[in-house]
Amino acid sequence: MTTVAEDVQQTGEGVQIAWSDGRTCLYPYRYLRLQCACASCIEEMTGRKLLNVASVPEDIIVVDYITVGKYALQFLWSDGHETGIYPYTMLTRLAENDEAVVCS
Repeated sequence: MTTVAEDVQQTGEGVQIAWSDGRTCLYPYRYLRLQCACASCIEEMTGRKLLNVASVPEDIIVVDYITVGKYALQFLWSDGHETGIYPYTMLTRLAENDEAVVCS
């Protein structure tokens, strides 16, 4: 069974997602922006990062978001970036493998 986002909140620190498996995870804004895997941020054929980390403001936030089908979220960032899709599988993998994401 795939874990799905049941509730998404924009907090003062980041995006908080309540998952269907009972966990609630907080993804810091800048951290989440740096994980974008769209074609503008990652070279499609090689997987090489194209995003200049220094160009992402420290105080970046999510301005809005949409749910993409039943499998992902797409964020509109305060730097104008909006093409990245964050699949639930990617977000849950980040929560399980990266200490930057705090879950309870």
